[in-house]
Amino acid sequence: IIALLWLVFRAVLAIEKRMHLWAERTNSVLGKVIVPITGQTLRLAVPLLGIILLLPLLKLPEEWTWVTQKGVGILFIAALSFLIVRGINAVQSALLGRHRLDAEDNFSARKIYTQVSVIRKIIVTAVVIIATGSILMLFDPVRQFGTSILASAGIAGVVIGFAAQKTLGNVLAGIQIALTQPILINDIVVVEGEFGQIEEITLTYVTVRTWDLRRMILPITYFVEKPFQNWSRISTELLGTVMLYLDYQVPMAELRKELKRLVENNPKWNRKVCGLQVTDTKQSTIEVRALVSSTDPGKTFDLRCDVREGLIEFLRRHHPESLPKVRNVDVSDLASTVEGSPRRARTGKEHERGDTSPGVHTEGKTDGAGSDH
Repeated sequence: IIALLWLVFRAVLAIEKRMHLWAERTNSVLGKVIVPITGQTLRLAVPLLGIILLLPLLKLPEEWTWVTQKGVGILFIAALSFLIVRGINAVQSALLGRHRLDAEDNFSARKIYTQVSVIRKIIVTAVVIIATGSILMLFDPVRQFGTSILASAGIAGVVIGFAAQKTLGNVLAGIQIALTQPILINDIVVVEGEFGQIEEITLTYVTVRTWDLRRMILPITYFVEKPFQNWSRISTELLGTVMLYLDYQVPMAELRKELKRLVENNPKWNRKVCGLQVTDTKQSTIEVRALVSSTDPGKTFDLRCDVREGLIEFLRRHHPESLPKVRNVDVSDLASTVEGSPRRARTGKEHERGDTSPGVHTEGKTDGAGSDH
């Protein structure tokens, strides 16, 4: 029997080698999934089959027979569970191998990756729990304990259900996220005032990698119960705004031309949105908003910085009069006004005589540029 099993095992290795060569030659998804699982199944099945056939022939004492039977049962359950998990991993690799997460428009890839990842974790967790329970049920004391628990299932069910409420809630939330998908792997989100990227989704928590490489660990129920921002739910494209506060003399037509030139020479622009508008007016400045677009939030942020720096440099070099102006006020005049000095009285008399000169004093001297600063 041992010699026959050895020959069968060698034949299994030869068959597995040929199957690997066929899978590499055809480069098919089916071959990548089936061949590894088949080879591992045969390698585990032949030794277990040999042990099962040899046990009756060894005529071991009764106590040793009990130990070997339980050992074979444990090995069989562990091997079956291992093969199921390996099969799930192989299917996951085959499904995800056809999609790239590093592509620019990767919504479908992130959707499939999230679904497959969460479903795989659910199945693996279930397999581990069932396998552990099956191994424990091989022993009579554990089986009797389980029977006594089932007899009092009413009270025990209430107690266990109350104790496991949070855990079951997290698992159900994980299943809900896998089906409804409010978040996906690599989504750009804003949670708790932090900007970051979804790095990992498990059955109980979500890991968010912030822009400065910190990790936020949030319970999975957070994304079901609380509002948050998802900047890449359907598409990663995003609009970016650049706000400038300029003098009323700014030449808007030239500023628009400069904005167009800046974005056309910038590879981060997706050539869709480029606009410049005056969105508000204030006492001494106007509010100018530049609107640009890019393919993802990271590039949009960099594009905003590039546009802001470029417009400021253009105004500084060619239209410095368009930058905001600040008037210089003589501090001594303000102090004398507050203290009620004779100068204040003299100023009051000047106003009484109809003096309408500006309220900026320069100790009797007129600064020709005073109205421009």
